[in-house]
Amino acid sequence: MKMKLSLLGAAVATSLMLTAAPATQARIPFFSADQEMPTLAPMLEQATPAVVHISVEGSREVRQRLPEAFRYFFGQRGQGEYREERPFRGLGSGVVIDAKKGYIVTNNHVIQDASDIEVRLKDGRTFKAKKLGADPESDIALLQIEAKNLTEIPLADSDKLRVGDFAIAIGNPFGLEQTVTSGIVSALGRGGLGIEGFEDFIQTDAAINSGNSGGALVNMRGELIGINTAILGPNGGNIGIGFAIPTNMMKNLADQIIEHGEIRRGSLGIRGQDVTSDLTDAMNLNVSRGAFVNEVVPDSAAEEAGLKSGDVIISMNGNKISSFGELRAKVATLGAGRKAELGILRDGKERTVSVTLQEISTGQVAASQMHPMLEGAQLSNADGGVKVGSVDERSAAAQIGLVEGDMIIGVNRQRISNVADLRKALDNRSGIAALNIQRGNTNLYILIR
Repeated sequence: MKMKLSLLGAAVATSLMLTAAPATQARIPFFSADQEMPTLAPMLEQATPAVVHISVEGSREVRQRLPEAFRYFFGQRGQGEYREERPFRGLGSGVVIDAKKGYIVTNNHVIQDASDIEVRLKDGRTFKAKKLGADPESDIALLQIEAKNLTEIPLADSDKLRVGDFAIAIGNPFGLEQTVTSGIVSALGRGGLGIEGFEDFIQTDAAINSGNSGGALVNMRGELIGINTAILGPNGGNIGIGFAIPTNMMKNLADQIIEHGEIRRGSLGIRGQDVTSDLTDAMNLNVSRGAFVNEVVPDSAAEEAGLKSGDVIISMNGNKISSFGELRAKVATLGAGRKAELGILRDGKERTVSVTLQEISTGQVAASQMHPMLEGAQLSNADGGVKVGSVDERSAAAQIGLVEGDMIIGVNRQRISNVADLRKALDNRSGIAALNIQRGNTNLYILIR
């Protein structure tokens, strides 16, 4: 109570002193009446219409532990759990990256297992979205809506970011639409967090909260520098440590989904580790950061490029490499068939090698997004067509006669080579479509409506 009174007294004294000051000492404003106040409003007026609200519905498998008596009764002693499907709803954000084609990028975890995806624009319009593809390992998903007069956000070169650059986060935290927060880029190349399989995050102190996932991180020009993805904080609240997927990484993945219908993961073909102080002393290295090559895999892209064990990779396409994890993420998301210039240190001398990345199989993609009658099947690219992986029992795909191991080689006598071709062929068909199936040495047709 005494402290409060003391402060009030100090305020009164100051007020009296200011009142008694001569008129010639009148306060000079920082900005004159006719001078425009600094603001981000004009930039945000251009950027915010490109950030959308995403709501999803679906069901996902939940595992529950069985009571001991039930485990014994049902003969499941030792398993101790049962599985059931439970409905869920979720909210998130997304960013329009192509207004003409209606492409929207978001996080995979926002739309994972969703059977119904709805996109709401800033102007209030709502649309059903189609999932074109996703990469759980990097947490990127690509959606598409059929809409006119969309606003897209320009993409910045995220490799040119610097720590200290201003950053503005746009999204829908806790369902509060079109929320804007600001801060700076706190760090670059963050990895080893265990959030995703491939991590090369932008760290920012711009406030990011639950619901911001999939939203935009932009620079002062309103250009997209990252996709807001995760936070480090208790109970989903912001404490000034947020993470975003860099734009260049996102674009590489989105381009692969558009072109191939799936992610074609790039492979360099090395085993290695971070450069550490112990390694620097042992190998007499004159660098303190980078990716040390322990082993070069035979017949790999690295071997073809001339990489050797003992090399230290210090840059990729002109950008510094700080760790083996950062190199791994950049290589994997750049994509198979892409070329990269690697800066390496060998025997104390720097040199550059050119490498063409090979492909790692990234598993399978769900077919239900292409056609309802394909629900329950998993598809993947293969030589000569689209291979059918597992087919769920009692699913729509099983009912029409698809079985594991089938190869889809055409639609209505139109040859297809990959998942992207299949999606395009089904998108352009109405009524009945005939899938040309190769099953062992047999050719057959399966009709879908």
